[in-house]
Amino acid sequence: MLRHCLRLSLACALLAAAAAAPARAQGVPLMKPALGSASAAAAKSAPAPTAGGVRTITWEALVPADWDPFKEFRGLDFQMLDDGDPRAMTLMKRMREVWDHAPVNQAMVGQQVRIPGFVVPLEDSKEGLKEFLLVPYFGACIHSPPPPSNQIIDVLAKTPAKGLRSMDAVWISGTLTQEQVDSFMGAASWRLEASSVTPYSEPKR
Repeated sequence: MLRHCLRLSLACALLAAAAAAPARAQGVPLMKPALGSASAAAAKSAPAPTAGGVRTITWEALVPADWDPFKEFRGLDFQMLDDGDPRAMTLMKRMREVWDHAPVNQAMVGQQVRIPGFVVPLEDSKEGLKEFLLVPYFGACIHSPPPPSNQIIDVLAKTPAKGLRSMDAVWISGTLTQEQVDSFMGAASWRLEASSVTPYSEPKR
């Protein structure tokens, strides 16, 4: 079981931590690996603002260009860690320590942005969802381990969002701030007070 969880953690973290770009999958935004590509490196810089000063960004823009989420773990043979091996638990704990305090792309701090993602509810009320995590791929923090904290946004809705359920795909807009937020669903390095939360739809071309 530990070996399975360890591999699952690695696979799920790779989707987000390895710097990915939004892709289409059943009509909702997902992430796909883009390691080493020139386009991925270029996309890490802050995009030009659109009308109203709001930048539509991808998740890779939140990650520092030189950050390697697996730097401390290269050369380890995960296949050798059997169920019950205390090294597996130690490694998983260390991975979470690294990923739960992942650095952010400082160029994005204070930027007004628009970004798509999936909802992980934190605080709900009769008026609607007041606080939630936004994550880059379906199932993160719910059906799979949390991605690194620089790929999780803690969202505070100015107006409670009505009708949202877990893993609904949405667009959010607001100003990004760097703030470590620890919740029962995962750690976030980003916070955004959302001026807008709308159902996801494909961007107009």
